[in-house]
Amino acid sequence: MPLPLYLLAMAVFAMGTSEFMLAGLVPDIAADLDVTVATAGTLTSAYAIGMIVGAPLVAASARNWPRRSSLLGFVLAFAAAHAVGACTTSFPVLFAARVLAAIANAGFLAVALTAAASLVPPDKKGRALAVLLSGTTVATIAGVPGGSLLGTLLDWRATFWAVAVLCLPAALGVHRGIPAGRPEEASTPAPALRAELAQLTGPRLLLVMLLGALVNAATFASFTFLAPVVTGTAGLGELWVSVVLVLFGAGSFVGLSVAGRLSDRRPGLVITAGGPLLLLGWPALALLAHDPVALCTLVFLQGALSFALGGTLITRVLYEAATAPTMAGAYATAALNAGAATGPLVAATTLGTAAGHLGPLWASGVLVAIALLIALPLHGMVTTDRTADMVR
Repeated sequence: MPLPLYLLAMAVFAMGTSEFMLAGLVPDIAADLDVTVATAGTLTSAYAIGMIVGAPLVAASARNWPRRSSLLGFVLAFAAAHAVGACTTSFPVLFAARVLAAIANAGFLAVALTAAASLVPPDKKGRALAVLLSGTTVATIAGVPGGSLLGTLLDWRATFWAVAVLCLPAALGVHRGIPAGRPEEASTPAPALRAELAQLTGPRLLLVMLLGALVNAATFASFTFLAPVVTGTAGLGELWVSVVLVLFGAGSFVGLSVAGRLSDRRPGLVITAGGPLLLLGWPALALLAHDPVALCTLVFLQGALSFALGGTLITRVLYEAATAPTMAGAYATAALNAGAATGPLVAATTLGTAAGHLGPLWASGVLVAIALLIALPLHGMVTTDRTADMVR
């Protein structure tokens, strides 16, 4: 894989740390800013909403911009938003800072996904996506637990400052590794924006976007509220939150790495095998969360299955939107974050029910079940391998 791909992954690591880090900070933010845990959890949805709105808007605006300058600008704007978030004592200001950071993240990821696909042969998009998104999985292994530990030892604001500082070497990597000038495709004019947007009427593209959103919603529904499960249901100390997050991140890295090698040629295998297992895993975790060993084991497995299945579906988005070269990354980003926005909102409604801290785990199971019910009668549309068509 080309070196610039790994430099883009470095920036995704910084941004992924921010996107996932609230899983370990929600209780502290709620206490410090005098809001409920459910309200603080909406910061995850705020971030996702910013990415959903920002991805297509920014991608459409930046489709002819030089890649290096646009990516660098997004990283620096992201850092500035975190500095504001670290300084504020107002929840609405923090909410707004998260939305602004998300828009910067959306712009970066939309451009980076398109850039990543252009750096490799047409039949290697899945592997390129796996390398790029490995920045996110490494963030869940190292960045997010580290942020949670930093928040425990100091406070949640220190974690926000750490993310802002982490953006600086990421910006340097983008500056040094991404060529200046306009995208390579500029030598052959890109399709008109209207033509690229028209791809959204394609039933196959809409289907894989919907399924990817539902799987990601299930992932974020539980991940956002893992901390209360660890400390409440399992009865473990606060430092164990970091351990559980590391296990989820390690699982996600394994799942994404394996799926990255299969999603180009055998997406049906990943979806057919991974979907039912993911469905069984969430209720199993809810039923066994009181047992620390079972909790840790199932968190690892669910991380692997969630990212294997979700990553494969997002790869299919890139294939289905191949004739929209400057907007495909935005479609993939929007699908990912539609789920990330919906999942925590759905999960938050379960916290006041009899299920308590385990409500989000049950909600994740329901979301995966809905995805499978939609996919079952349309299995051929989802799993048909169109790689050969893309190469031609």
